[in-house]
Amino acid sequence: MRLGLVSLALAGLVACSTREPDAAPPVQAGPIGAADTCGAAPYLYLIGEEATALERVLILRAVRVNWPGDPPDGSSKPERLNFNISQSGVVQTVTCG
Repeated sequence: MRLGLVSLALAGLVACSTREPDAAPPVQAGPIGAADTCGAAPYLYLIGEEATALERVLILRAVRVNWPGDPPDGSSKPERLNFNISQSGVVQTVTCG
């Protein structure tokens, strides 16, 4: 359910965004897997931010938002960007898979 809402919000941002993108934020170290197969590096700055920060980010690739208690979907897609959310609603890790 939450993934659907985030996807819908991201789609809305794509449709009505007319602002030029800001310069890429500085890359921070963080767990992204053995290889950055999904282009996660530019989104590492979101680690430690509230999960609602994802609503303000334009991501034009496959995304999964993993909330505490969500069952794993059983698939690993190297090109998929995963945002793992902590119990307190904060982006904990950004991974590929």
